[in-house]
Amino acid sequence: MASVSQSPVNFSGSLSSATSASDLLRSSINGVNGVPLQTLGKGHVGPRRKGLNIVAKVRKVKKHEYPWPQDPDPNVKGGVLSHLSPFKPLKEKPKPVTLEFEKPLMDLQKKIIDVQKMANETGLDFSDQIISLENKYQQALKDLYTHLTPIQRVNIARHPNRPTFLDHVFNITDKFVELHGDRAGYDDPAVVTGIGTIDGRRFMFMGHQKGRNTKENIQRNFGMPTPHGYRKALRMMYYADHHGFPIVTFIDTPGAFADLKSEELGQGEAIAHNLRTMFGLKVPIVSIVMGEGGSGGALAIGCANKLLMLENAVFYVASPEACAAILWKTAKASPKAAEKLKITANELCKLQIADGIIPEPLGGAHADPHWTSEQIKKAILESMDELQTMGTEELLRHRMLKFRKIGGFQEGLPVEPEKKVNMKRKEEPRPGLISDKVLQGEVNKLKEQIMKAKESSSIDMDQNGLIEKLQREINYEFSEAAKALGIEEKLSQMREEFAKVENGQLTSGQIENLERLKNEFNEKLETAPNYGRLKYKLSLLKEITEAKVFAENYKKTLPLKAKVNEKFKEVLEKSTLKQKIENLKAEVEKSDVSSIEEFDQDLKEKVLEVREEVESEFINALESSGVHVTSKIGQSSMSLVKAKVDELNAEINQIIQDVIESTPDLKSKIEMLKLEVVKDKNTPSKESKEKIEALQQQIKEGVADVMSSAAIKEKYEQLQAELAELSGGSDGSLIKESSYA
Repeated sequence: MASVSQSPVNFSGSLSSATSASDLLRSSINGVNGVPLQTLGKGHVGPRRKGLNIVAKVRKVKKHEYPWPQDPDPNVKGGVLSHLSPFKPLKEKPKPVTLEFEKPLMDLQKKIIDVQKMANETGLDFSDQIISLENKYQQALKDLYTHLTPIQRVNIARHPNRPTFLDHVFNITDKFVELHGDRAGYDDPAVVTGIGTIDGRRFMFMGHQKGRNTKENIQRNFGMPTPHGYRKALRMMYYADHHGFPIVTFIDTPGAFADLKSEELGQGEAIAHNLRTMFGLKVPIVSIVMGEGGSGGALAIGCANKLLMLENAVFYVASPEACAAILWKTAKASPKAAEKLKITANELCKLQIADGIIPEPLGGAHADPHWTSEQIKKAILESMDELQTMGTEELLRHRMLKFRKIGGFQEGLPVEPEKKVNMKRKEEPRPGLISDKVLQGEVNKLKEQIMKAKESSSIDMDQNGLIEKLQREINYEFSEAAKALGIEEKLSQMREEFAKVENGQLTSGQIENLERLKNEFNEKLETAPNYGRLKYKLSLLKEITEAKVFAENYKKTLPLKAKVNEKFKEVLEKSTLKQKIENLKAEVEKSDVSSIEEFDQDLKEKVLEVREEVESEFINALESSGVHVTSKIGQSSMSLVKAKVDELNAEINQIIQDVIESTPDLKSKIEMLKLEVVKDKNTPSKESKEKIEALQQQIKEGVADVMSSAAIKEKYEQLQAELAELSGGSDGSLIKESSYA
């Protein structure tokens, strides 16, 4: 194909018409810059159009010296590669900032300046006064900075003139090359990473970078990283792990940047990824908190073998202001929150979260940044010397155990009274809102606990809480009943009258009014709409009160029970009794009989004889130890007594049945009573009630006559005499021990 040659097109405008467009226009395709188009060959551009003018304007932009200046100084500290970092010394000295608690020192400093000025103006010698004031200033400075409160240390950690990460790095390294980018499209200026050497030893440095003035702070986002910053740090961690560079991280951030965009880009995931990765890195890691370390934003580069803190640095999960706003609803309580949070270097070392404290000069790190940097350098080298002696497995285990030991706790310790007072009390539900089902469930649960405790011979229950809850519910139901019955107003008037009474003594008229109102309330109570609930809750209160009495009584008997069991074991261990019991066991085994009813008379007598001897020895042992035995009825005797009582009851029932059958009048009255009960079963009338009561009384009198017959009296007296003989002289009455089940 033939190519059409085209003559150069002339520009009109600000450019010289003598220069061709191909010389001025530069191609950037495929990375080729500054090559005239005519050298790339001429293409087919189609038919020529006459009168075409092209106008081009060259925009003037500022010429950047980054990454290299035009005339790099070969003697610059750190070598030519230090020009790779845009971080340069400030042209203007930062303005001094006085914190609130430092103002008394400024007064002394002002006096020193005034005296010096006066000496210069007058020519007089004020050296003694100046030395005295300077000594006072130094002493006051020392006293102030050796007794700082937690909130004061927070303010020092946030001081605008405090040295930043790059300040320290350029002070401690021989050479430093900053590395940029997360290889995902962004370079976060809030996180700086790079390789540097200290005394010829190579390290990977990374840290949060705050600004030294407002302009830099805006550029650095006030030291708050986005996900890109953490991913950049992660990339450098992998790089250091691959090449075997020990890692040194510097922490100085109020926290990760919490804007919507950062959350969309995965702020939490980026932090979590860093945390997981740092625990698997096979190189030593040392972290230094040089300012404030806020929450996960600090921890994302802080999972190290050694965590060191500058003397006035702080490390927290929530800032004191945020904590105060949550707990006390005002940020003004931040001093109290700072104290309770335990965020200072000293407190964190006690809790074994921090591993060491790097000293600062009086006045803070900003008072002498170079001296502070030297202390940091010394601490880094000492820590690395210790860590680099460990093998890979030991290093990983060391890092894991450092974090595993954080947060130790103790269970079962009583709460201190002053702490208990300040605890937030649990709010009880308003009376009337607790359902009957819930109350019944709590009562049943307590009864089960009592029964389980009884089985384990250990009762330690607190029924008072449930009793108080039930009493509140019952008082509420009584109040609701009084409202429904229209008695509440009368009660209120009576309360007001009683409140005016002096010495708490009521008059006879007031007592009568009280009794009248009480009777009126009791008469109408059954008609109250909530009477059923009130009655039910009263029954629950009765149950729980009985349970409480049983638990208290049972608890009192536990020591006695233990003593009785101990004495019984001692009795069974006696050689004579032990031998008799062994012989009796052998005879029982030879007889091949499974129950005592099948024993022959001789074996029965031997069993009873041994049992009575054991009982006698047991009672004597108890009496000798101070335990008084009121009844000496043994198990065998009790079974005999029970059989005789059952026999007497059966005989009495038979006699009563015979008398009823032989007495037509009594039998007819019983039949009439049955008819009356069936007749008015649902709604008995007043007349029917009276008739039923009269018939019941007549039947009782007839049965009482039968019971007073001579034959029954004789048998009853005979049984009572036998019981008295068995109980060793007691009145012979059988008292069943009360139990709660």
